[in-house]
Amino acid sequence: MHPVDLIIKKRDGAALSAAEIQMFVDGVSQGSWPDYQVSAMLMALFIRGMSDEETSALTLAMAASGRPLDLTGLPGVKVDKHSTGGVGDTTTLVLAPLVAACGVQVVKMSGRGLGFTGGTIDKLESIPGFQAAIDEERALQLARANGLVIMAQTDNLTPADKKLYALRDVTGTVDSIPLIAASIMSKKIAAGADAIVLDVKCGSGAFMKDLASARQLAQTMVRIGKHTGRVVTAVISSMDQPLGCQIGNTLEVAEAIQVLKGRQGGDLLDICLILGAEMLVAGGAAADTGTARIRLGQALADGSGLDKLRALIEGQQGDSRVVDDPLRLPQPSCRRTWAAPRSGYLTAMDTAGLGHVFVALGGGRLSKSDSIDVTAGLVMQARLGQNIVAGEPLVCLQGQNQAKVDQAHDALEALFTIETEAKPVRPLILDVIR
Repeated sequence: MHPVDLIIKKRDGAALSAAEIQMFVDGVSQGSWPDYQVSAMLMALFIRGMSDEETSALTLAMAASGRPLDLTGLPGVKVDKHSTGGVGDTTTLVLAPLVAACGVQVVKMSGRGLGFTGGTIDKLESIPGFQAAIDEERALQLARANGLVIMAQTDNLTPADKKLYALRDVTGTVDSIPLIAASIMSKKIAAGADAIVLDVKCGSGAFMKDLASARQLAQTMVRIGKHTGRVVTAVISSMDQPLGCQIGNTLEVAEAIQVLKGRQGGDLLDICLILGAEMLVAGGAAADTGTARIRLGQALADGSGLDKLRALIEGQQGDSRVVDDPLRLPQPSCRRTWAAPRSGYLTAMDTAGLGHVFVALGGGRLSKSDSIDVTAGLVMQARLGQNIVAGEPLVCLQGQNQAKVDQAHDALEALFTIETEAKPVRPLILDVIR
């Protein structure tokens, strides 16, 4: 069938078969469909929507478009975790070592930051010497030795998804639940996952601003799992404020170390225990989430989770001395504190705005080729619902460029709402979909 016939079929509202979707993805991967026809098909998919069968077929076709990671040589169920992106989301650096310490192997491909959401690979590469760009053979060696490896996504993983996303970004077709779900799930399946635990963010610092759209995305991805033979659990969590207290590459590494040492709790630890419990159950290491939470707590208390982080860093040639002395991480040359302009209750914050401040400080990228300042970031001194006093420090800014720090300082007041009356704070966990 000619490309234009497929475009017309979808434009007119008919469902595409798995073979027709495969033809479309092959055309994208092989370059036989020009960009204008790919863009036309994306717009037809965006406007007409996709059935679960179509979305699953697109997911599997994109997953197979490159060279998937083959984890069949590793024993047991391979469990992966994915976050839809947030601010101060240090989850992987805490969660992966804890889960590995409980006997579930974690082989995770992660990405770099783009836009206001941070990237796990940027955080790990802020550790002196850390090598995230490793090949499949080395990843499997590390998984067998340590039960844990976190690697950069390879260039040949889901190349069709990369091309489709680039075109979606410039054709107004990003905000499509089926296309978002297929993009996420194709990468997880191509990375070798048998079971997937999703952290779907919802709120001012998330792509999904409201619970209805977050729930729709979560349900779509869970249904894709059912259609493709994967066990998928989606936890919908609040991103009305940064998850952790620190936003930045070296800052988040240091915070993860503090959590694994048992010196910091709060939302960051809570979400790690919730997601980790789901991963242990999916991986067959615990019969239920209650038992799994107990095991994760033990890994935290006895230091075995921290030991796994140390082994991860050593295995990928990083300076593991940062675990005992975080000051070995690169340090900023400039700092400035922003204080509360008035007294009252902190009732809201523009979390995405804080992420954009992080980018402006030099910590994030607007394009993939941008270099970053790994020391740039924000240390948050207050949480939603807190009663604060005028002049009390609320945010500490840091980085290597004083002018950027000063500009960021001047932008902060517009991002916080301080009122005389307290308002309810939405719970961290908004829903769990299995």
